[in-house]
Amino acid sequence: MDFEGAKQFILDKLRKELKPTLYYHDISHTLDVYGSVKRIASLEKVNGTDLLLLKTAAMFHDSGMLSTYIGHEEASCDIASEYLPQFGYGPEAIELINKMIMATKLPQSATGHLEQIICDGDLDYLGRDDFFMISHRLKLEWNLQNFNTTTLSEWYKLQINFLGNHKFFTKSAIQTREERKQQNLQEIKEICMHGG
Repeated sequence: MDFEGAKQFILDKLRKELKPTLYYHDISHTLDVYGSVKRIASLEKVNGTDLLLLKTAAMFHDSGMLSTYIGHEEASCDIASEYLPQFGYGPEAIELINKMIMATKLPQSATGHLEQIICDGDLDYLGRDDFFMISHRLKLEWNLQNFNTTTLSEWYKLQINFLGNHKFFTKSAIQTREERKQQNLQEIKEICMHGG
């Protein structure tokens, strides 16, 4: 399996074809999730073929945004199924990659360890210092897609609900991200209390 070839292929495709109005689901999000997945996988002692499949899933997980916004996970699986055979990925490997991609669909539904890692990598920013910046990029993207146009106050209420219900799957994500996620949640609540 030629992971580096597949990675370069999908990065080039995203760079050339993604809509400029995707302020959250842009190439930097893909690379951010890729980096987060590698970090969590290392902490979770994942290596070899499992790591290669996980990294591939991270690179392709939002590629469906090239063709559709709603249901982009299914479209991402179609892209992975179409192009990964060119890079030496067999049917079994692609099936595992597609399961990982589908696990990231909200609400997340991770059953296996690799699915748990990609889900935690996809929402890693919830427990980081750059949460507010990334969250506002998602709000702007939703507005531009006419997906869910909200006021800032309504947006913060959505975020309170989302962070309040979200749970990291892996021990590593819980240990490294949960505390900051709770701080972010508290900050949003304080903003709302002061008329945010």
